[in-house]
Amino acid sequence: MSEDIKKGLLGIVVDETEVSKVMPEINSLTYRGYAAQDLCAACRFEEVAYLILNKDLPNSIQLKKFEKEEKDHRELSKNLYEIIKHMPKKSHPMDVARTAVSVMGLEDKETSNSSPEANMRKALRIFAKTPTALAAFYRIRKGKKIIKPKKDLTFAENFFYMCFGKVPQREIVKAFDVSLILYAEHSFNVSTFTARTITSSLSDIHGAITGAIASLKGPLHGGANEEVMHMMRKIKKPENALKWINNALKNKEVVMGFGHRVYKSGDSRVPTMREYFGKVAKIKKDRTFEKIYDIVEKVMIKKKNIYPNVDYPTGPTYHLMGFDTDFFTPIFVISRITGWSAHIMEQHAANKLIRPLASYKGNKHRKVMQLNQR
Repeated sequence: MSEDIKKGLLGIVVDETEVSKVMPEINSLTYRGYAAQDLCAACRFEEVAYLILNKDLPNSIQLKKFEKEEKDHRELSKNLYEIIKHMPKKSHPMDVARTAVSVMGLEDKETSNSSPEANMRKALRIFAKTPTALAAFYRIRKGKKIIKPKKDLTFAENFFYMCFGKVPQREIVKAFDVSLILYAEHSFNVSTFTARTITSSLSDIHGAITGAIASLKGPLHGGANEEVMHMMRKIKKPENALKWINNALKNKEVVMGFGHRVYKSGDSRVPTMREYFGKVAKIKKDRTFEKIYDIVEKVMIKKKNIYPNVDYPTGPTYHLMGFDTDFFTPIFVISRITGWSAHIMEQHAANKLIRPLASYKGNKHRKVMQLNQR
């Protein structure tokens, strides 16, 4: 009798969470009950980060304290700066992010303390330092001097400043902030489940986030935003888009940035991100990728009934902002650290070792022959 195997744990409910849910009744991703697009309209990313970590939106006093703590922890140790300076220039920034968080674990005095209070403090330190580490590598690999973080800038403004040496106009910063909010959390996705699995063995938060980063790197998860940009570069011009997408479908190629395990009739994050993609394209006076976007999307919906996910508009938006393509997923990381941290703390609070079973399909029992008889 064959066992009922659910490949990829498809449809299997493995635990409970209070962090986020795609609510069918409002057809929206929600963080702690708030619709993500409503948070984009009313809040800055720091407010949403506080919400995800602390279970409710902050008042002005709580937000001010949270922002001060984040700003106070942005600086890296001399040791970590030196390690980043000596990393191979061709390293993928996701590998840099993974290594940087791992080094932070070596340096943190509370690494082995997994109490709720210590985990919250460590989560905030990882959240504050990771953008600094990534921006330092962004500069180093271009042969430029590292720009240290500034305490008088918001989280989004500071990342632009550390990468480019200047803060862009308000609308660009807002679009970036919106992308961080939309990427911050998404229930039991691959990287979050990886973080929770590592945590279930009572490992530490740095280890769990390091594992989550490794998981997010894959093109079927966070790396999809990079693949979208590679696809758009192949298409090059809007007039090539129709032929390209028809050929791709004819040859049964995977079209990145479309489809989602959770959403069946469209990712609820897309309309908001698409709006800000359009705003950035208008500011930059470059509608090329926007036109390609619309043509490919139309064909995918018409011919395959498959809708875009949030990676589809985010990739070209980051490109127009001036970021290198291989930095798109690391930007995802600096946002998703909030969601991972919340899930890690939730796992610790009601932990049970995650240890699924497998259906064995290998050889039947065999007797070991001596070496001279094989």
